[in-house]
Amino acid sequence: MLQEVMDYLNLKKGDIVLDATAGGGGHALEVLKKILPGGRLIGIDADRSALAIAAENLKDFKGSFTLINDNFRNLDIILSGEGIDKLDAVLFDIGISSDQLAQAVKGFSIQENGPLDMRMDERLTTTAYDIVNKYKEKELSGIIERFGEERFHKRVARFIVEARAREPIKTTHELAQIVRRAVGFRNNARIDSATRTFQAIRIAVNDELGALEDGLKRAVALLGTGARIAVISFHSLEDRIVKNMFKGYAGLGLVKILTKKPVVSNRYEIASNPRSRSAKLRVAERI
Repeated sequence: MLQEVMDYLNLKKGDIVLDATAGGGGHALEVLKKILPGGRLIGIDADRSALAIAAENLKDFKGSFTLINDNFRNLDIILSGEGIDKLDAVLFDIGISSDQLAQAVKGFSIQENGPLDMRMDERLTTTAYDIVNKYKEKELSGIIERFGEERFHKRVARFIVEARAREPIKTTHELAQIVRRAVGFRNNARIDSATRTFQAIRIAVNDELGALEDGLKRAVALLGTGARIAVISFHSLEDRIVKNMFKGYAGLGLVKILTKKPVVSNRYEIASNPRSRSAKLRVAERI
């Protein structure tokens, strides 16, 4: 959705822009092309390895951007430290990237076997291993139901508890096999039957929904008049938060919603990037 994001943000030379989820710098690169000369970009990401990639990709624009390894829920503190009190545009691209999924050591992927970690920020103290092996069955069930919207959440939690009683569950492949046995596995299914459980545990590890609410609240407060905020989400829980928060701010007369319905990827983008099929873009403008 790169072109759609650029069109909606309506950037101009000299703008100050926050990329709250800088990742490898794909969006940031195009933003810098629009706002220079005179503009400035602040990029935040909880994943330190992603920022190293971004720094390399943006090296031709050195001096015009700052990359910070932190959670975007702290964006107000970060921007204050950079001497910024107003923004002309903000972008959130929520979720995990293909690069992160490809790194088995991070433990995000069902396909790539790795340790049960799932931390976007390695400074976090709770890992997926802790949740899977130490949480009570009722807690596990609640997480899988709330964050994964998995209808077999009780059965999945019971299978996990029974398996870990024999020996600790250490890897992503071990967990995936347990969940598949609980839910059922079909070779022709559109998504792997373990996907919802993996999503739920990842969200819990990183407190993703709480961070999103905090980040959106603080970002809207820093928007200047006419500034725009764009959010790309990849599942219903995130999109619901964005939709409801935008609606609430619109009701207070703080923003105007520019996307009455979320913008979705076209068939050409989906063909080249299948993960984009679930992407939804919502945009609002500060009044």
